[in-house]
Amino acid sequence: MKIENFEQLMVWQKAIDFSVLIYQETDHYPKSEQFGITNQLRRASSSISANIAEGFGRRSIKDKFHFYTIAYGSLLESKSFLHLSSKLGYSSTNVESILKEATNLQMLLNAFLKSTKELYDR
Repeated sequence: MKIENFEQLMVWQKAIDFSVLIYQETDHYPKSEQFGITNQLRRASSSISANIAEGFGRRSIKDKFHFYTIAYGSLLESKSFLHLSSKLGYSSTNVESILKEATNLQMLLNAFLKSTKELYDR
């Protein structure tokens, strides 16, 4: 099956699901963090799917790979903020399952990057 739009990409779908988890998780963070960790975590997590979508729309493999790499960095940034939130006591008991989802998404995005890089290296 030929993928015709980014919405068909499993990695994009999982990235959207991950971002929803982050929004739900940060919904109960302290108001004092509204413009701090809450904002940063939400922006980083939503950047994952946004960069996958933008990369999908690029014509060259080099450009695609660039945006997919940014998505990967945003995922790692999200994981880092989740760990920080946990250490600060902001996270719910759900944080371990969210981190597990992040790791699953990381493996999926890694495979996606690898397949894109193989096209780039041709």
